[in-house]
Amino acid sequence: MLRYYVVAVIAFTVDQLIKWSVATYMDIGQKIPLIPGFIQLTSIRNRGAAFGILQNQRLFFILVTAIVLIGIIMYLRKICRGQKFLSYALVLIFGGALGNFVDRALHGEVVDMLELTFINYPVFNMADVFITAGVIMIMIDTLRASRADKASSQSLPE
Repeated sequence: MLRYYVVAVIAFTVDQLIKWSVATYMDIGQKIPLIPGFIQLTSIRNRGAAFGILQNQRLFFILVTAIVLIGIIMYLRKICRGQKFLSYALVLIFGGALGNFVDRALHGEVVDMLELTFINYPVFNMADVFITAGVIMIMIDTLRASRADKASSQSLPE
């Protein structure tokens, strides 16, 4: 179980270090191309969610995130034993959610900095990347389980 918490701590730490670096060394609105035509650092602050929705709903985000974090811990402890892929997915979500939770609780906003320049998409942060990766992993796990169930039900005699 400890290895899963280590992954969550790593995700949280990476997120917080990058946010700290951007907040410390970049002006709000400043842009630094990383891969021209693909991605750049853009320093912004976000008091809401993606696409600017739910602006200034700090308490709402804190409460929902606290419930999610507690739910993930309970789920990992009681249900996920032996399900490594799902467990790693959940701790990535946990680490990312904790990163944004801490920002909102302490500062009332999150630091966003990753901007994809080849599409019109909101600026996001590493916590969002970890959460998205975890959600994609859960979808993959669900599809694999569904296919396994289907295959086992087809092999049963009627």
